[in-house]
Amino acid sequence: MIRIFALICAMACSVLAVAQSKETLTLEGGARLTVYMLDKPTTTAIVMCPGGGYGHLALTHEGHDMAQWMNTSLGVAYAVLEYRLPHNAPAECWQPLSDAEQAVMTMRSRGMQQVGIMGGSAGGHLAATLATRHRTPDSRADFQVLLYPVISMDRDITNRGTRENLIGWDAPDSLAREFSLDRHVKPQTPPAFIVLSDDDTGVAPENSLRYYRALHQAGVSCELHIYPTGGHGWGFKDSFVYKRQWTGELEQWLRKIINQTK
Repeated sequence: MIRIFALICAMACSVLAVAQSKETLTLEGGARLTVYMLDKPTTTAIVMCPGGGYGHLALTHEGHDMAQWMNTSLGVAYAVLEYRLPHNAPAECWQPLSDAEQAVMTMRSRGMQQVGIMGGSAGGHLAATLATRHRTPDSRADFQVLLYPVISMDRDITNRGTRENLIGWDAPDSLAREFSLDRHVKPQTPPAFIVLSDDDTGVAPENSLRYYRALHQAGVSCELHIYPTGGHGWGFKDSFVYKRQWTGELEQWLRKIINQTK
């Protein structure tokens, strides 16, 4: 029994040895970035954009709950972005992208050579917006990880609340096209990892399928995983029956991405 207890303590100490130090920064415009750094050197970081339909932010299961996993299992620095919400104001619809660009540049300023962008649902829309619409070279992400993302603003497949909050349900088609990200994929778009459930009724799977087809047609490396059940918004919840599968697949994919650039 004593030996078992000692082993458990040793394992706990090994986890703590790479556990995160936590710091919250305020970006220009008021967005907040909470950074979890490892206690050992790393040159790779992931910026997470929580979902919430651009009306609120799911900061736990699509945000801070992933920090220790990112640091210990993936071995990367991790940051949760509390981006500004546009409130259906035309002048504010580009603010989330500006916040994501600042977040990527902030992580680069801390010595990160590879910075990925990640998001769930509407946060996945923001992550894909950065991947396809970034406006400066130093704000470009090196890879993208999308959980059940909103991709299109087309009324037939978009999430209504996401469109209403970002650009308005009655926004002109020209603005909807600006934020329909499958239309903006280029060969230079960073590689993608996409995961979702087939029975998702919150965001139609066609969003992910359109994005995957656009990436494939542009010659961009993309890995797509569709699980048969789970619905929408599972994030890092233990209740999602395929949690072990999607996290394991992401770990393998990310290791390949990191090794390709060494």
